[in-house]
Amino acid sequence: MIYQLLGKSDLNISKICLGTMTFGQQNSYEEAKDQMNLAIENGINFIDTAEMYPVPANPSTQGKTEEYIGRWCKESNKRSELILATKATGPGIHVAHVSPDLGFSTQRLSDALHKSLSRLGTDYIDLYQLHWPERKTNCFGKMGFIPENDGWEDNIGQVVETLYMFKQQGKIRHWGLSNETPWGLMRFMQEAGKYQDFMPVSIQNPYNLVNRTFEIGLAEISYRDNIGLLAYSPLAFGLLSGKYHEKLDLPQDRLNQFKQMARYNSPVTFDATSKYLEIARNHSVSLAQMSISYLLTKPYVHAVIIGATNVLQLEENIRSIQRSPDEKMIGMIEEVHKMMPNPAP
Repeated sequence: MIYQLLGKSDLNISKICLGTMTFGQQNSYEEAKDQMNLAIENGINFIDTAEMYPVPANPSTQGKTEEYIGRWCKESNKRSELILATKATGPGIHVAHVSPDLGFSTQRLSDALHKSLSRLGTDYIDLYQLHWPERKTNCFGKMGFIPENDGWEDNIGQVVETLYMFKQQGKIRHWGLSNETPWGLMRFMQEAGKYQDFMPVSIQNPYNLVNRTFEIGLAEISYRDNIGLLAYSPLAFGLLSGKYHEKLDLPQDRLNQFKQMARYNSPVTFDATSKYLEIARNHSVSLAQMSISYLLTKPYVHAVIIGATNVLQLEENIRSIQRSPDEKMIGMIEEVHKMMPNPAP
């Protein structure tokens, strides 16, 4: 395993982070436990979750993922060895069951944090993140920003003050953003500058071979200000494993089971993936490993978040850390990207 400090923090994270959004929906506790054990055995010390998990959002399962992690931490007695990250849910009709108030008020964030602490069975969170913006903006597949009167009033100063209070109380060590835009990141940095050593240390956004929109605007901020990208969906919901093209997919696989998650289901995205699959075959490497190892070549990527529904998938994805694409492979990837840029934004 390879490690690096996350942003300007003292968190020495594994470059492969275990994503857990399948725990409690596609994975039972026993399966989740096997994944966490395998991750630790392979040097992973970084686990990412969220209060709304598992995905897709469901009132009957909400919070189960954190509960599974908390139960495993208690049984294994490994909490002190982990860097644990979780997120506070943003507004949205599909997550209305999480809280009657999904804004980022001090009361709402305090309630979210304390419930996460309870489910995780810990008294501190290493990295606390805002899952998506409170305001209406272009994230989750929306390429362009459409100005509209959404009723949002700029409360970012108050949000940062609340997070700073949590740190002073010892309940969080560091904080970060997720699904954020360049304007949002810069605005949070502006407010965080009013406090000593309290800049966001990370931004967790989608980043993969069929969605490189992070490179437009956010990558330069991330690189120059040392705010590490935690790249999620590196395999585009499993599409970049190649299993759908090789007819190895199963009914329970994510793109088959959750048809409403159409972000990676378009014909053009499948076409682009077929071209990446050909590159991987020509270099005798799996598409999954090529997809993850390519992301790890980017200096602003501080960790790639990998999730899986079984330990065989997880083991293959972890081995990506041992792969390093050569210049020829990178050049071929870039040619496909130029031809078919961001088919799944």
